[in-house]
Amino acid sequence: MLRNLRKIYSPNFEIKKRKKSEIRSIILHYTGMKNEKAALNKLTNFDSRVSCHYFITYSGEIINLVPDLYISWHAGKSKWRKIKSLNNNSIGIEIANQGHNIKYENFKKKQIKSILFLVSNLKKKYSIKKSNILGHSDISPDRKKDPGEKFPWKLMYEKKLGIWHNIKNSTLRKLRNKKCTENEKKNFFKNLREIGYNSKNKILLIEAFQRRFRQGLINGKIDKECLFISISIKKINKD
Repeated sequence: MLRNLRKIYSPNFEIKKRKKSEIRSIILHYTGMKNEKAALNKLTNFDSRVSCHYFITYSGEIINLVPDLYISWHAGKSKWRKIKSLNNNSIGIEIANQGHNIKYENFKKKQIKSILFLVSNLKKKYSIKKSNILGHSDISPDRKKDPGEKFPWKLMYEKKLGIWHNIKNSTLRKLRNKKCTENEKKNFFKNLREIGYNSKNKILLIEAFQRRFRQGLINGKIDKECLFISISIKKINKD
């Protein structure tokens, strides 16, 4: 299904080939650069020391930069659950978007269509669990915000390409901005650790969780809405 993609190979990958069984996660990024040309130049420039396996343009074209069985340099310092350095067992997908530091924008419909197609194929090919389809901010909350709160995580869940909570919007509205007790806050952080998050910076950790699961309000504060979402996600993660 993915054989006919345009290829622009990057020199930034590990020479040693990995086994198909070693690929256990997909990490989604945005490029955070002004335009596609600048992003591709960076991803294929040896001096930049960064790359990814796939690049999705604004028009929805999927470009293959590093073959799947080679480790590309997209995740950097990262951790999810007990796994460190997620480059080793993941496939990285970069999506053209200027990002928070320039002009964060909605992802284009053609991009979303390509994301769903590509992730679906990779999930099936490598038997990747839904809970291991992640954003860069999930695995590096201290450093990264991408793909951000405009990324269609709920749609991904509806297509069985990720996880989401099962709480009704009417319930969430009632819970938003309602204060938590100190004990509830401790339980919230415990839930995040069980889901997979790791960070000593509590505010950045909360924001990373909100960008993924409470996209309407990213404020770095724990309220009842965040708490109940974390409970729901923790349970779904175990199912």
